[in-house]
Amino acid sequence: MLMPKRVKRRKQFRGSMAGKITRGNKITYGDWGIVALEPCWIKSNQIEAARVAMTRYIKRGGQVWIKIFPDKPVTAKPAETRMGSGKGTLEYWVAVVKPGRVLFEISGVDDETCKEALRLATHKLPCRCKIVSKATLEGGALDEN
Repeated sequence: MLMPKRVKRRKQFRGSMAGKITRGNKITYGDWGIVALEPCWIKSNQIEAARVAMTRYIKRGGQVWIKIFPDKPVTAKPAETRMGSGKGTLEYWVAVVKPGRVLFEISGVDDETCKEALRLATHKLPCRCKIVSKATLEGGALDEN
């Protein structure tokens, strides 16, 4: 699973997920991609599950790019523990995703296979996503609702 090799500080505040993304919102490497439509935290095991679903469907042909990295530590306190006595221990790593962020890219196989592989991957992710091609994203057709 993905996680940083080392970090400056072990524990972080929760932070804010307000607003839309300004960078990482274009398909740069592949032909098709998955774009997040709502803010969420994506765990490292969810990223791995989506990657496995895609690569299995395309039978390891083509190429897959993961455009997000889980670099935020999330802590949790044990069950039935009293309040106080400090912050909990590190449980897992998450990638903070805002609306408009390209999560995965894929190329090297035909369009129908790309779309189906990305559809399978979206089912593994905790937020609503949209499958877009490089051409439609450049045209600005992401506006949802």
